[in-house]
Amino acid sequence: MPHHFDTHRPVLMGTQWMITADHPLAAQAGAGVLASGGNAVDAAVAANLVMTAVRPHMCGLGGDLFMLVHMAAAGTLEALNASGRAPARATREAYRERGWREVPETGIQAATVPGAIAGWQAALDKYGTLGLDTLLAQALPYARDGFPVYAELVDGLKERRDLLLASGAAGATLMPGGKIPRVGQLLVQPRLVRSYQALIEDGPDAFYRGPLGEALVAHSEALGGFFSEADLAAHTVDWQRPLTTDYRGYTLATQPPNSQGIALLMQAAMLAQRDLAALAVDSPELVHLMVEVKKMAFADRDAHVCDPAFHPVPLAAMLSHDQAYERFAAIDPDRAAAGYDARDFTRGGDDTVYLTVVDQEGNAVVLIQSLYEAFGACVMIPETGMLLHNRACGFTLEADHPNVLAPGKRPYHTLHPLMLLKDGRPAVLLGTPGADGQTQTNMQLIADLIDFGADPQQANEAPRWRSNPDGTLMIESRFPPETIAALIAKGHDVRVQEPYAAIMGSSQVIVIDRDNGVLQAGADPRRQAYAIGR
Repeated sequence: MPHHFDTHRPVLMGTQWMITADHPLAAQAGAGVLASGGNAVDAAVAANLVMTAVRPHMCGLGGDLFMLVHMAAAGTLEALNASGRAPARATREAYRERGWREVPETGIQAATVPGAIAGWQAALDKYGTLGLDTLLAQALPYARDGFPVYAELVDGLKERRDLLLASGAAGATLMPGGKIPRVGQLLVQPRLVRSYQALIEDGPDAFYRGPLGEALVAHSEALGGFFSEADLAAHTVDWQRPLTTDYRGYTLATQPPNSQGIALLMQAAMLAQRDLAALAVDSPELVHLMVEVKKMAFADRDAHVCDPAFHPVPLAAMLSHDQAYERFAAIDPDRAAAGYDARDFTRGGDDTVYLTVVDQEGNAVVLIQSLYEAFGACVMIPETGMLLHNRACGFTLEADHPNVLAPGKRPYHTLHPLMLLKDGRPAVLLGTPGADGQTQTNMQLIADLIDFGADPQQANEAPRWRSNPDGTLMIESRFPPETIAALIAKGHDVRVQEPYAAIMGSSQVIVIDRDNGVLQAGADPRRQAYAIGR
């Protein structure tokens, strides 16, 4: 129906370069780099660094990141895994001796080694033209002089107020005088300034082998954590071959495990069995089909995705055409399943930032970086202004599970960057924050763009749904009432959300129209995302 693709913002078009990011100040920083001759990798890192200051609840120096990097001249596409590993003393037994049956959501024990700083440096070393020191200078003024607080950040501070105040430095930095700042008030982060300055002077060594890391270890010891200086010094990043599948003439490329990207590819492979365009875009039949496909993919994701350095992940079997056909054939078109059993292949808290860039040479980057849940572990290293992520929550403490916690192991990660290729070259760059919602939102974007012909802004603003682990189905109220009623009749536990619910993500899309030499971009109004181009 036409109203499904109504928009509040126009699609943005340019001919030279394009950037989208999860905050307008970050998009502006990346645009400045592109306008002055920097490439897509430089711009992506600049935008991400600015977001470490202006999106403190979503990302930061204490987080992880993943990137896909396409270099046009060489025709290469690589995946950068800059996620961190569990400390050497972080054993399953150590957690259980403290009475935990699962990794705690917050606190120093919820953190693994932060990988983002090494990731930025690795990307710049291999493909950038500017130094980390130059790009950090883009972020430093927002920490030193402040940035205007916005409503979404206020909501995050209200949600985590007590935990942040208990952290000491976090409360003092983010809620001066113990008060949550007002919308429009400048938030200054002098502790973070010191970290930026140390990184400008000494690069990542300031953290992994220097005073910033020493401060983390000292604070960890004071709180009963597991970190050591050796854990930080041992951190490495990996350049990997992207994981791919086909969808209606496009190649979908994403991050391999320990990322959940394979769940997106499994959903696409199943949905490719059906002509989605034959269904109405906001029909209950389409939503039901996509939700059931998601449930199947997630059952297998949860059973098998882990750090492949510790346990093999059956990638070929999970992405096989037979698997997709059999799974899809099992869906009841009239009834929602309570859940699906994972396939045994062994025989044969949504707080993230996303950005994407295309430069004048045709180089393309998608980058996703996160503290995981709001303000991560809610632990700030006092001397550094660095909030730690809580990615250890991605582990299980079940002894016989492939994703069980182990020293030096990377946790299961919700983060996954995504590109759609046509004839081996990037055609669509897209992604979103949203934890479990990421693959679901991305699949809806793909369907809107490829099956229903939406432009990038229409796809970002289209009504959205999200299926949860507890069996509930959140759906925005912009879906027709008859669609919502029909989903309830099919047995879905529907929870109607506001028209543009923040829980549905902050998606961004760049489409590369090679026939006309035009870049088209769209950004989600649900949060802070913006696009800038030339």
